[in-house]
Amino acid sequence: MIRLFCGASMLALAVTPAFAQTADNPDSVAERPDRDIKTSQEIVVQADIGFRNRSEAAEPVLVYDEEYFQRFEPLTAGDALKRVPSVTFLSDVIESDGARLRGLDPGYTQILINGEKVPGGQADRSFFLDRIPAELIKQVEIVRSSSARRSGDAVAGTLNIVLRDGYTLDGGYVRGGALLFDDGKVKPSSGFYYGGALGPGRVLLGANVQGRYNPKKKSSLRFGDSPENDPDFATNEFDNREDQTDIRNGTDYSGNVAWGIEGATTDFEISGSYVRTDRTESERSFEYDDPTAITGPVRTSTPGNLLTDNANVNSIDQESWSLGAELDHRWALGETKLRVGFARFDDAQDEFEYEVDFDRSAPRFTGDLTTRTTRDDEVFAKLEHVFGLGSGVDFAIGAFAQNKDRATNIQTIRSRFNLTAADRSGYDQFSRDPGEFAPDNFPALQPAAGGLNTIDEDRRDVYALVEGDSGPLRFEAGVRWENTEVRIDDQTVGAGLGSSRTDYDALLPSASFKYQVGAGRVTGSVARTMRRPRFDYISPALLEAELGDNDLLGNPLLRPETAWGADLGYEHRIGRTGVIGVNLFYRDVKDLVEIANTGAEGSEGAGTFVLQPRNAGNGEVYGIEFDLSSDLGFIGLRDTGVFGNLSLLDSNITDQFGERRFNGQSKYVYNFGFIQNLRTLAAAFGATYRKQGAAVDRLVGEEVRTTYGADLEVFVEKRIGDSFTIRAVGSNLLDSAKAETFNKFTTIADQIDRDFDEYELESERAGPVFQVVARYAF
Repeated sequence: MIRLFCGASMLALAVTPAFAQTADNPDSVAERPDRDIKTSQEIVVQADIGFRNRSEAAEPVLVYDEEYFQRFEPLTAGDALKRVPSVTFLSDVIESDGARLRGLDPGYTQILINGEKVPGGQADRSFFLDRIPAELIKQVEIVRSSSARRSGDAVAGTLNIVLRDGYTLDGGYVRGGALLFDDGKVKPSSGFYYGGALGPGRVLLGANVQGRYNPKKKSSLRFGDSPENDPDFATNEFDNREDQTDIRNGTDYSGNVAWGIEGATTDFEISGSYVRTDRTESERSFEYDDPTAITGPVRTSTPGNLLTDNANVNSIDQESWSLGAELDHRWALGETKLRVGFARFDDAQDEFEYEVDFDRSAPRFTGDLTTRTTRDDEVFAKLEHVFGLGSGVDFAIGAFAQNKDRATNIQTIRSRFNLTAADRSGYDQFSRDPGEFAPDNFPALQPAAGGLNTIDEDRRDVYALVEGDSGPLRFEAGVRWENTEVRIDDQTVGAGLGSSRTDYDALLPSASFKYQVGAGRVTGSVARTMRRPRFDYISPALLEAELGDNDLLGNPLLRPETAWGADLGYEHRIGRTGVIGVNLFYRDVKDLVEIANTGAEGSEGAGTFVLQPRNAGNGEVYGIEFDLSSDLGFIGLRDTGVFGNLSLLDSNITDQFGERRFNGQSKYVYNFGFIQNLRTLAAAFGATYRKQGAAVDRLVGEEVRTTYGADLEVFVEKRIGDSFTIRAVGSNLLDSAKAETFNKFTTIADQIDRDFDEYELESERAGPVFQVVARYAF
């Protein structure tokens, strides 16, 4: 890391004199007329409505600038993406973390920051977008297909989050606001941003502090069977009810800095970003023996006896930062680009779970303590050279190298003992807490099975492509070869059994075109992509009773899933700013990772097995996507902007239980809304409405069906002069609820025979959130 930082700094010092020589001519950064540098007043006071941009790239790319999102005041990149096509979430209510492009699991979507991958704490390699404050975003790009220039980890597509740099802002502004939640809690937010000339170049400084809070209420009803077996299950098979409060409370700190200089032949930029999350997740749960009644922790014939009292507190401290440098030089033999970078993600969590079980002859206290630390480091270098072949055609060759080092340490301990009669007497679950029975000192922590490991993953890629334009046609065709070597050392496995090494190659061709037809454009693409295996699946550890009563054994020899995909679309310009588009997509996925039965008996005895992920399946994903973004100037309403998108999604997999869709894929997602600008009043207002369809997950031992209510957001804005804006936003105004149905089974045979261990109905609700935000430009 230090060597990389020093190298970037020396590179900056080496190239600065060359730029200084051009600082006084018209090609210098500060004076170049072709730069689209917006003043702080233009960013703070939006006199016009933002619309979806038309990308000129050959690839099918949708571009949304910050003006498209800002008026609805999204807190994070995930919140912003709720208004773009084909992005769904299976997050908690009023949270948007793991983006699911085309409805697929987050691991199928490639997340880039400024065009480069960044490490995240998730085992499936996904990056949670709620870690990126929306205020730092310049634009969001949805790349529907793949290119040889980028990593092929993009079966569903790519979401590229472009942060602000020195060429996006001239001047500065401050931001301040507050959020009011359903339970009366108020959380502040603030920020400072500045862009301007510095030496021969330009600098961007941004910092943001955002209070985060999410108070939720959950309710679960559990049964011993399901309606498919027992029409009268509600009365005959009731087991217990759980009432739960769940509060997520924390603060995000973030910032980014960029300094760039441009000369007649050479451009240079150095940039960095930082995000820190301090968060506490507190859950309190009560289980009762009646669907509605509440009494106390006494075994009586009266309904509403308290069965268990559970308190769960997880303290989360996450920190990520990155540093990168880029050099772009144009010379007689073409254009050469070099980019180097380092990124780190640290995740530390301390989770306490205390429970008192009253549903036994002697009440029992159980205390679990789990500590989790993950450090994920990535260092990369990318070199590309573009040759001009004449007649508007270029040939590019490039190489990419990345080293990933991931260390995980999960340790846990349990303390258990019976409570005295005095402890039980007079127990009031609303005034007492199970934590008061916790011992002063837990026993020594012990590594959890599979929880103490290191993973080293080294990539070496090369690529070549041809691109160009000829009249109405713009095209790109290329191929990328990716080589990956993975080394795993799991210290929780017996000596000599926890280390493994594997490597694999992938050849990934791609091609795209864009053809102009009058006011419209036809886009098409075909590409081969891949998905690398989950980290927890390639660990050699054996996790007992992980899937129902079945054990899960990791498989270090898992290969990546691969997919051939195609996109075909058409977009049409409407008036000055509008665009309407339609796109068809298809993915043929091979070597799907499915859970297979090894045949070995599981740790729970007869009827249970040791299961293992294997490359054993194939699947198809397909759908159609519509999007619209336009003002109504063609009917005389240029200050009325409308937007909308609709995606119809489908897929097919055959597993050991039969046919199903890809896990977690909603059947549809749509969003529509409007913005009305009131120029004479220097004001604006608007609304957006969003809904996504049901999603089903089927795993060994559990099946989950998830549905969401609709989401309505409204804003009102007042502009004062040319430097001040105040905005009020209401979100989740329909009290959107999340409902989940769980089918739980003990063994594979039980799941096939539909012999339920438990059937659960769970609902989750969070109330409206109101936000007031003011910005002042200087």
